[in-house]
Amino acid sequence: MLVDSKKMFEDAYKGGYAIGAFNVNNMEIIQGIIGGCAEKKSPVIIQVSAGARKYANPIYLRKLIEAAVEEHPEVPICMHLDHGADFDICKQCVDMGFTSVMIDGSHYDFEENIRVTKEVVDYAHSKGVVVEAELGKLEGVEDEVKVASGEGSYTDPDQAVEFVERTGCDSLAISIGTSHGAFKFKGDPKLDFERLDIITKKLSGFPLVLHGASTVIQEFVDKCNQYGGDIPGAKGVPEEMISQAVKSGVCKVNIDTDLRLAMTAEIRKAFHDNPGNFDPRGYLKPARTAIQEMVMHKLDILGNINRI
Repeated sequence: MLVDSKKMFEDAYKGGYAIGAFNVNNMEIIQGIIGGCAEKKSPVIIQVSAGARKYANPIYLRKLIEAAVEEHPEVPICMHLDHGADFDICKQCVDMGFTSVMIDGSHYDFEENIRVTKEVVDYAHSKGVVVEAELGKLEGVEDEVKVASGEGSYTDPDQAVEFVERTGCDSLAISIGTSHGAFKFKGDPKLDFERLDIITKKLSGFPLVLHGASTVIQEFVDKCNQYGGDIPGAKGVPEEMISQAVKSGVCKVNIDTDLRLAMTAEIRKAFHDNPGNFDPRGYLKPARTAIQEMVMHKLDILGNINRI
């Protein structure tokens, strides 16, 4: 069923688990995600980024998500806009039938972020759609979101309280040391859990969101490289840190890079093992299975199993 994320987050907060928010670009990724969630009995957020909209056209992606809803009516599915750049794209997605949108005003100063977020909240709420906002700035690259090393900023706990009160947003993406992309840390991974705990206490019961939370599992990096890839030094957020963040009040965890790595590793292997194959089904089928297995693994880490 197609739903918003409000009840998902309420249940997750009470149950001490998090909802996986997975980025999609094509049919096989959507099928893999929904197959994994149906197997694990897990609610899910399927999110569409600016890059995905350019690549696949939002109409196609919406129809594919609607197909997933029809195939698995037992799975609560939230259709979410990831990193909406401005009011216009958020309004467009609300009007298209998205049940949740994110307005990313993190590149603005505090007051302008509040202004644009409030504008989106007012419109989305009038249509029964929930809104995620962002305060603090993650480094790294994800489609259209590009923040150079050293230009990120952590979320200020006191500002977080004021921001939520003044905007009326339904969830808040915070910055505590994660980053977008496959190269999250140069040295040892480190997240500011003290900051997270303070924000959680000040915003008791309010859903927090962790972006840039892929683990970049070494097995899949190695597999990509084994079959002709070139991804040196990729490093993500250790799974024990993700689990700790979930226990500290994070209700939504964004995952994209791990899906890309799993899918690409299987496609590279398929071409290596059978170089004469030119049927896309021959390499996209194992890639779809890899996506499903990765999603199921992530749901275990998030504690989001047997929740429907």
